[in-house]
Amino acid sequence: MHLASSTFRARLRQALLVPAVLSLLAACANRPENVLQPIAARNDASRVSMLVATTRKAADDPGQLYTGERGTSISLNSVVVSIPPERNRKIGEIQWPSRVPPDPEKEFAVVETEKVATEGQLLKWVRTNRSAKRQVLIFVHGFNNTYADAVFRFAQIVHDAGTDATPLLFTWPSRARVFDYLYDRESANYSRRALEDLILQAAQSPDVDDVTILAHSMGTWLAAEALRGVAMRNKTIPAKVRNVVLASPDIDVDVFRRQLIEMGAKRPQFTIFMSRRDKALELSRWLSGGVARVGGADPRPYAAILKELGILVIDTSALSSHDPLGHNTFADSPELIALLGRRLAGQSMAGGTVTLADQVGMAAVDFAGSAATLAVAAPASVVSSEAREILRRELTGTRAPLQNGRIAY
Repeated sequence: MHLASSTFRARLRQALLVPAVLSLLAACANRPENVLQPIAARNDASRVSMLVATTRKAADDPGQLYTGERGTSISLNSVVVSIPPERNRKIGEIQWPSRVPPDPEKEFAVVETEKVATEGQLLKWVRTNRSAKRQVLIFVHGFNNTYADAVFRFAQIVHDAGTDATPLLFTWPSRARVFDYLYDRESANYSRRALEDLILQAAQSPDVDDVTILAHSMGTWLAAEALRGVAMRNKTIPAKVRNVVLASPDIDVDVFRRQLIEMGAKRPQFTIFMSRRDKALELSRWLSGGVARVGGADPRPYAAILKELGILVIDTSALSSHDPLGHNTFADSPELIALLGRRLAGQSMAGGTVTLADQVGMAAVDFAGSAATLAVAAPASVVSSEAREILRRELTGTRAPLQNGRIAY
């Protein structure tokens, strides 16, 4: 009787979850679509210049640039985004245009677009826009994104993280409609080879010494598949590809393990932002037949696998988000934006203060001297005093070996 009751409650929860999540995902459907027509920017506005690679079909409207349909080749554009003065915005927020043309004093706006037609022009753009550290940041967006969504989100991340890495956006064909989940997933599959080529071109550029990949949601599967493809084409992943950050990864946990194994032994450092309160991934799990998604799974049962693969997991379940689904925390949480900024600057994700670590709800665990590190979710009330002392040492740089290589909870 108890089992039947539990099953009924689970099905009822799913029945209530689906319409709630779909309604929230559809909440932005009334935004203006043609916001990419360049306008004159204010002198006190910040600017983010990015190179955008896409497998989308070109739009007839110059204010839209690209649709959600699939193109027949990869297209490249240089795009410059104006961000309102700091007095008119908060870290983690996109001030989406309420009308056309946007008001650059209070809203995100595009101030320049230019077609990049050849590989030679791509390399020239990277050379002209290279950072002091010769670092490139490639961003791959997730499900339910228009071209403009991806451009504005990436501009916000680059600006708020304070990185000077050269921004490259890869945007794949998403119809940005909540009932086109399967179309979007197949479009991500359609775009694998193009992302492989972009990663290789960035790594082969003489003006680039470091390639970091940041991917979100469904885009994490695409990024992982592209890296797997690069490894299979070249027998290895280029050494310049050092860090991969997967935010709310919408990937089957078993598929992800296979992807990592097939990348080979010389993989980049992977960092995962996950949350057990991510309602969008709960819906994805339901759509996928109940198979856990990497970004929504409890990491503790997978400790041995994560140790083997050398992955850092940061549980963001305790953090608040502007997104009611808890799916965009990586980009709209000031705490995580700060963490991301440190990673892009070459610092450890575990750096900072004990207060920040408590907010994230993580405790660092060493595995008997292994180089692999796992950030295990643990509410502050159940972390032992021994674990807190070890965490303090981790964050202050005064590390000491663990007894028996373990922390007890």
